[in-house]
Amino acid sequence: MDPEAVHSPTRWLAAHGVSVPDELVELEGWWASAGRAVSEAVDRMGTPWLRMFDRLGERTDEVLYPPEHRAMLLRGYRAGAVWHALEGEGLEATFRIGYVTSFFDPGAYCPYTVSLATALAVHKYAEPAVRERFLPLLLRRDDGVWQGATWMTESAGGSDLGAAVQTTAQPEGERWRLRGEKFFASNVGAELALVAARRPGAPRTVRGLNLFLVPRWSSDGRLNYRVRRLKDKVGTRSVPTGEVELLDSEAYLLGRPEDGVYHVLEVLNVSRVANAVGSAALAQRALAEAVEFGRRRVAFGRPVLEHPLLRTQFQANLERVRAAFALAWYAVRLLEQVWQEVPPYSARYHTFRLVTHLAKFWTAEVAFQSARWCVDVHGGAGVLSEHGVERLIREALILPIWEGTPHRQVLDGLEVMVQKGAHEALLDELARADPRRAEALRERIRAHLELPHEQREAHADSLFAELASFTGAALTGQG
Repeated sequence: MDPEAVHSPTRWLAAHGVSVPDELVELEGWWASAGRAVSEAVDRMGTPWLRMFDRLGERTDEVLYPPEHRAMLLRGYRAGAVWHALEGEGLEATFRIGYVTSFFDPGAYCPYTVSLATALAVHKYAEPAVRERFLPLLLRRDDGVWQGATWMTESAGGSDLGAAVQTTAQPEGERWRLRGEKFFASNVGAELALVAARRPGAPRTVRGLNLFLVPRWSSDGRLNYRVRRLKDKVGTRSVPTGEVELLDSEAYLLGRPEDGVYHVLEVLNVSRVANAVGSAALAQRALAEAVEFGRRRVAFGRPVLEHPLLRTQFQANLERVRAAFALAWYAVRLLEQVWQEVPPYSARYHTFRLVTHLAKFWTAEVAFQSARWCVDVHGGAGVLSEHGVERLIREALILPIWEGTPHRQVLDGLEVMVQKGAHEALLDELARADPRRAEALRERIRAHLELPHEQREAHADSLFAELASFTGAALTGQG
């Protein structure tokens, strides 16, 4: 691989066999020349502002962006961060845009991610009249594009959705009324949101959940949900996250009621793939910043990057980031193959599920390790806010948390191995690159899955990390 590709997300993509159209190169050029400065300003200023009332005292709950910030977001929407999925080159094209965006600002990728997940769910599961009413607005290619959001988490947390989701749904003709609160609502202020809620009489488990589409404005033009406040976050400040109140909010049920939990998990898995892509992009950015500084900082008579220890560390980090990227992009390509499936799913879909958990788990860890190493290379300059390197640490802190903690990824990945044997097909594919290690890992997994439940769960993290790192390394070797 061209070592200079580390400085450019499009050259990195091309070096790893991903098609790079001219429009993507232009998007990178804009970020490098103008968007990066906007992103840095947004990060310094903090979260966008919430205007709760108009001058007459009427509740409006508008999320206000600086004009440059709004223009920054619209660049990606116009480029196809959502519409490519259904009217363009497909899902991979949307993730290419996400990768370039995340190289410069991981938070800016979040609105595209949740808007994409919203569009896919509406396309697959909305009733025809609902789909025809809302989907074209999500797929617009101009400044009038609508944004989506995915709101699952409540104050009790997000890992145990079956117990934590208290939001209720009551039928009202062809619509529903939702009542409850969402505590971590990313892209708050979006025109459409996917919301997890529970129907009357539904069990108090994840199988009692359903997915609903909630517009920002009800059919009679009134504000349909309220924003209590915006969160002050350590990172990803370019996406507003808030607390939402659903007060008999008008909503539309998506899909068959008995399949609701699967619809919720589909939405989460789209975001998990995007999180892996964003993590890989941040890790590449950390490498680029470290290399740029290491070439210019002179110590003991030569650039620090030429010292044997640092050069060896860079090579090890480069190989790890390349493997993380390969794992993330494998998840992208599997999602492209299976996203239109509906329950009951194929064996290939369950392989995708496992790879997604592996990718979300491992790439976020690689992103944080890479960001920390970048700060180490910079020394004292790395911890000063004025230079922007410490921002990589702040952004990387959030990546393991989005759409399920590392523990959640391990447990859900373990579940799909136990119940579906999803690791078997994955190892069959990876054996083409390293048959001996693949078979050794297959035997280790077999022995682990035979452990009693408590032991199997208690010691799963090291096994999961080994499978994730091997998958990335094997995929890199295949490339």
